[in-house]
Amino acid sequence: MNILAIDVGGTHVKILASGQTEKREFDSGPKMGPQEMVSQVRKLAGDWDYDAVSIGYPGPVLHNRPVAEPHNLGSGWVGFDFRKGFGRPVKVLNDAAMQALGSYRGGRLLFLGLGTGLGSAMVVDGVVVPMELAHLPYRKGKTFEQYLGKAGLAHLGKKRWRAAVSDVSARLRAALQVHDVVIGGGNAKYLREAPQGMRLGSNALAFKGGYRMWQTPKSWT
Repeated sequence: MNILAIDVGGTHVKILASGQTEKREFDSGPKMGPQEMVSQVRKLAGDWDYDAVSIGYPGPVLHNRPVAEPHNLGSGWVGFDFRKGFGRPVKVLNDAAMQALGSYRGGRLLFLGLGTGLGSAMVVDGVVVPMELAHLPYRKGKTFEQYLGKAGLAHLGKKRWRAAVSDVSARLRAALQVHDVVIGGGNAKYLREAPQGMRLGSNALAFKGGYRMWQTPKSWT
């Protein structure tokens, strides 16, 4: 089965299909709704063959459907019929959870996605556990996301932002008692190296997670 994996972000939408080697992308932004996303993806992937679609969605997902509108995109996502839009079977997972699934190597994994906001998810013994840690309070009345997201990077500058990433990831690793911490997302590129005992992810792992959504753990390679 060929899978089209879609990573929906607040700045860009990135796509890659099974058997392809080069991802494609287009701009998203605060006015983009689901119909526009579907139309642009279908156009961009028009010369690719795929049997099913995986969507990494920047918000909470329950029973394969978004349950809240995204903070950094347009409206209309809740209740949208993605299967009808693509004309193929579709699975939807929180975007951080999709990248966590692609990053998983066993045991208990915590994934933190540094992008427009802050994504988070765990994988525990092969089971994906989406999380919403971004809006928990951190310092000076601000949340984890306000420090580690795009706005935090711009406000703090790279040096102080890196220190905040290291501090937050260490706190969460201790609190959640995980074996493995992966820091990914588009802004992970601004880290010189991963915090001690952790590793850096890559957006390519989001696509791997999208493929794994249609597989059993025994077939993950």
